Amino acid sequence: MRRARRRDATPLGCNAAREGTTPPAGRVVFTKLPRCCPSVLGTRLKRDDAEELASAFKAIADPGRLRLLSFIAAQPGAEACVCNLIEPLGLAQPTVSHHLKVLAEAGLLVRERRATWMFYRLVPERVRALQDALALPVDKPATKRSA
Repeated sequence: MRRARRRDATPLGCNAAREGTTPPAGRVVFTKLPRCCPSVLGTRLKRDDAEELASAFKAIADPGRLRLLSFIAAQPGAEACVCNLIEPLGLAQPTVSHHLKVLAEAGLLVRERRATWMFYRLVPERVRALQDALALPVDKPATKRSA
């Protein structure tokens, strides 16, 4: 059974409210992003944080989606028209559309309609949030233990 995604859910969730205005239907608007997700390797995660991070990592766990992110990131302004994404990746149009939808729902891409075309733009803050979640803990000086 498939779980419905809440419209008001913050991509990468992290149990913190996203600051900003209410976006138009179907469009996610990021303004100031909270630093809410602890490093997976630096602290013990709460169940909710772990579930939110896992769903975001699941979105990029597909080779096709990673190729899409890479291709879009390499474009001028880190954005691309959906019409330019099908041929270079060698994937069918429905497959590309599905992958773009999953990446947008994870907050890694934002989409914008321009006339009849949809443009997708990378959200660097979201990519950094995933990167930060995997950051190694800062080494603490070892304390001597007495015998």
